[in-house]
Amino acid sequence: MPEFLVDEAVEDYAYVSTQAEPPLLQELIDATNEQMGWPQKLSGRLVGRTLKMLAALTRPKHALEIGMFTGYSALSIAEGMPDDGKLICCETNPRAIEMAQRFFDRSEHGHKIEVIFGRAADTLEQLDMELDFTFIDADKRSYLHYYQAVKQRTRSGGLIILDNVLWSGKVLQPESELDDILVETNRLIAADPEVENVFLTVRDGMNIVRKR
Repeated sequence: MPEFLVDEAVEDYAYVSTQAEPPLLQELIDATNEQMGWPQKLSGRLVGRTLKMLAALTRPKHALEIGMFTGYSALSIAEGMPDDGKLICCETNPRAIEMAQRFFDRSEHGHKIEVIFGRAADTLEQLDMELDFTFIDADKRSYLHYYQAVKQRTRSGGLIILDNVLWSGKVLQPESELDDILVETNRLIAADPEVENVFLTVRDGMNIVRKR
């Protein structure tokens, strides 16, 4: 993934003009960079603060994250949730879960988070709650399936947020089956009469969807 999809100076300005994440999250960034492969999978400030802001505005009681990695986005969402809110996180990487849990245990918002190890598709089949807020940031080949499954479980007015929907700009000139899946997912969301959406060019693209 290229570091910048928009002008680097513009991206830099947006970053420094956004309020910083809490110190614990800054420490999590450093630990992820030092100890994990593919540290660029971490959401980062612009995505994280967007998630926190959306959660703070909507105050979800029941939230879901598909693809947690080391927990940066989970802690960002939990920060905006009410104290009695619950965020279920799906993750298949044991090392990432171990790191994330260490930081959850140190956070005042960590008690809101429950991590489930295993395939998100399996977790979704067993999920017995109506969702207020979902962040999708996992296997891109399954994005359309995740979106459709989550939408069925989302209350009217609930949010579904999909990350990496620009896919390093590959959605403009798709060359692979994976590129085509993301193009089709974005197309179907924009044409879905049951939702309204806005496609943001934040980092690698965020599609913010509100169920009608």
